[in-house]
Amino acid sequence: MSMYDFKEKVVLVTGGAAGIGAGVVEAVLKEGAKHIAALDVDSVNGKILEDELNDNYKGNKVKFYKCDVTSNDLETVYDNVIKEHKYIDVVVNCAGIMNDRPNVYLKEIAVNVTALITSSFKAYNLMRKDHGGKGGTIINISSIVGLFQASLLPVYAATKSAVLQFSTCLGMEPHYSHSGVRVLTLCFGCTDTTLFSSNKTGAFDKETEMLLEDSIGTLPMQKPDSAVKGLLDAYRDGKSGSTWLITADKPAEDITENITKGFEIMSRGVFC
Repeated sequence: MSMYDFKEKVVLVTGGAAGIGAGVVEAVLKEGAKHIAALDVDSVNGKILEDELNDNYKGNKVKFYKCDVTSNDLETVYDNVIKEHKYIDVVVNCAGIMNDRPNVYLKEIAVNVTALITSSFKAYNLMRKDHGGKGGTIINISSIVGLFQASLLPVYAATKSAVLQFSTCLGMEPHYSHSGVRVLTLCFGCTDTTLFSSNKTGAFDKETEMLLEDSIGTLPMQKPDSAVKGLLDAYRDGKSGSTWLITADKPAEDITENITKGFEIMSRGVFC
């Protein structure tokens, strides 16, 4: 039996207004969370989600915060949640952009990497037992493109590789034993959300964009519910520093051993 559950937990979810993030908000509400802070720039869908979930499940446990995670909004929301609820038990960094276009890629890096690291460190320092916290869990969303060389989306692939490295390293020893903060990395496969819509997805030039449009239709596309279920399973069973593959509507798979072996191969000769 798992030692981890969401009962009476205070949970913060970035990218929480739609797609996987919104699914996570509802799922942890069903699992008995005490409070869920849903952060997103999309105030229309965010407010709709807040109203619907609070109406359906009663108790007003969901609160939407309009938040650009690349701005000071993020710090403000953390402070507001802590002021109101004294603690945050679980943080899910789900906000993401998949668009390598020349006018978007800097924002993509800011959201996918910089904001995720900022949020993780804010949560880590709040939760860490060696600094007076009571421990907790950080779940960071990488991608299957963090696991292979995705030539059509080099910037997006770089950001998700960065998430993989940052999150696994932060979750490893000696950090976990000192802090009591568990860090999990999730690699989602293609999931049927607006992330894949033509107005949100883009490549760094027109030639690559045409190839990207053709390739997306050939990849297995999983339902958002499958991604959410995989996240819940990883939360229940995952060890700190572990990496989980959730793709093609299959159960979540702990691929930590593959990641470890991969880095062992890539680092051959480095320490000689």
